[in-house]
Amino acid sequence: MRTFLEVYRTGSFGRASRRLHISQPAVTHQIRMLEERFGTRLFIRQATGSRPTSAADSLARDAEGPVDALDFVVRRYSADGVPARPLRLGAPSDLMSDRILPVLADMLRDPARLRITSELSDTLLAQLAEGELDIVVARTRPRTKGISALPLHDEECCLVASPEVARAIPQGRAPGDTSLPGSQRLVTCSEYLPLVDHYWWSVFHTAVAATPAVVPDHRAVLAAVDASVGIAVLPTYLCAEGVARGTLVPLLRPEIPPITTTYLATRDGTATRPQVAAAHSRLLKHGRGWT
Repeated sequence: MRTFLEVYRTGSFGRASRRLHISQPAVTHQIRMLEERFGTRLFIRQATGSRPTSAADSLARDAEGPVDALDFVVRRYSADGVPARPLRLGAPSDLMSDRILPVLADMLRDPARLRITSELSDTLLAQLAEGELDIVVARTRPRTKGISALPLHDEECCLVASPEVARAIPQGRAPGDTSLPGSQRLVTCSEYLPLVDHYWWSVFHTAVAATPAVVPDHRAVLAAVDASVGIAVLPTYLCAEGVARGTLVPLLRPEIPPITTTYLATRDGTATRPQVAAAHSRLLKHGRGWT
């Protein structure tokens, strides 16, 4: 059943064999045994992978909770009864440092209980789908089969610049105008511009036309704006201190600030594992109170 779930989740006999550290013929043999036992076909082999049948969808819904719970018990203890694998948690770096680690500080004190990964949301969600992470906090909504997500927090976002750059914007000219001087270059942490696109469509009702300067994460974006590299869309909580000090200037104050949703994501069936359930519950409790 564990082999069946790996094939179901990865969509591939080959990927399942690598994840389970067994040969692909062994995976094929086990799936055939299940098909004979249940009297129905579970997967249709295709050039791009293995497509589950409706019988496989039904079996996965019923099996993944019990199988994952038992798998956790087996992997939790080594021969001497010592807990084996830590919780693997991923989030964008600013959320990890400012929001998440204070909530899970007690787990961080014991390296055997928590491993953290900071990356962009799409990368983290791919790692979650592959089984490399247990929980992900993401700024993009997961759309991968086998991944469940709950809204965690709504973030306001703000278009900001340094005072020097703000003064260079001609009076009456909107910051979204693509004819702005080069000094108003857009700075982002992703070439796919999810946060910027959302802001532009919400405020300017058009797509972004500028070619951005791309830096590693939102804190690097903030540093670039402080250094007058250009303008940026950032979560408001990251800008608040700079705005209060006068080192950052909000370029617009929309009547209804654009809001993006942060999601708490897990693989289907894993939220019942004790470590995952504890962290999941704690993050939901605190996340919905973040300002």
